[in-house]
Amino acid sequence: MIVWINGTHGAGKTTTGALVQRLLPESRVFDAEKVGGMLMDITPGLPDTDNFQHWPPWRQLVVETARRVLDYTGGTLVMPMTVLVEQYWREISQGLARHDIPVRHFVLHADQDTLRGRIEGASIVPSPFRLKYLEPYAEAARTWLHGEAEVVDTTHLTPVQAAQWIVSALTTNSCPAADRGSPAR
Repeated sequence: MIVWINGTHGAGKTTTGALVQRLLPESRVFDAEKVGGMLMDITPGLPDTDNFQHWPPWRQLVVETARRVLDYTGGTLVMPMTVLVEQYWREISQGLARHDIPVRHFVLHADQDTLRGRIEGASIVPSPFRLKYLEPYAEAARTWLHGEAEVVDTTHLTPVQAAQWIVSALTTNSCPAADRGSPAR
């Protein structure tokens, strides 16, 4: 199975994903961003883009790599990766479904002010890349993303609490109670 942890850049996906992996037996973290890095290293380069997710091979290779790793290792892949374009999510999730790979899709959410504060407080110089994706994330959350995922409202949760929330949802096959900071689905 795949535990996909979505959310905007800077939402805490990587930290939470690592914590989820430690709490889930027989699980591994697969960072699909590395697939994008591999494609970016091709010379001469692929067509210019501001985001490797726009390259169709990225989406196809994420599916194929996840499938091959699961065929080899079994268990669970924890995949912390931002996907804010609905068409791209559909391609990935349908590709995984064609291989009978179940996916639990979670999105780490916080309000815009909290996200901006986290991004700006993460380093001396705030990441323009991460800040650039706040509005696209808000648009995706309003239009499709929150309907496709189990929303983990991290506004008042630590990464440890968010990871525990996700593992609880996985082990009970449902979402934890809404009083933990997230709506039940």
